[in-house]
Amino acid sequence: MYRSIQGGLLVLALTAGTTWGCGSSTTTTTPTTPTTPTTTSVTETFTGTLSMNGAATHTFTANAAGTVTATLTSLGPDSPLTVGIGLGTWNGTGCAVGGGIWVDTAAQSAVVIATVSASALLCVRIADVAAKITDPLTYTITVVHP
Repeated sequence: MYRSIQGGLLVLALTAGTTWGCGSSTTTTTPTTPTTPTTTSVTETFTGTLSMNGAATHTFTANAAGTVTATLTSLGPDSPLTVGIGLGTWNGTGCAVGGGIWVDTAAQSAVVIATVSASALLCVRIADVAAKITDPLTYTITVVHP
């Protein structure tokens, strides 16, 4: 009985050896690095005039997920006053600002930053939140978004 098991192993070894040695082909696969789609940033500039207790909303579309930055580029001419500024979603009739992306005391050069998870219709809103403006002020807001 010992001989037949040993002989069976020998046959298997020879069969495996002949199978591996006959006409096998070699295929080389080179792994590729997945590419991440590039998103181009868009810069939009909004201007207007803000009066006492006034507000203005400007809409724009983020074409992809990413960071949205709104900068109160100018308020003035060179006004020391502060205004409210924020980023939100445009719901078709108004700018829904919330979630910590509203600043009540934004001076010239103030920046508000938000992150969007997908393309969306967004808005930037500026307002005289405390009736600080006595004479109309011009403003410029620069928005950079995906």
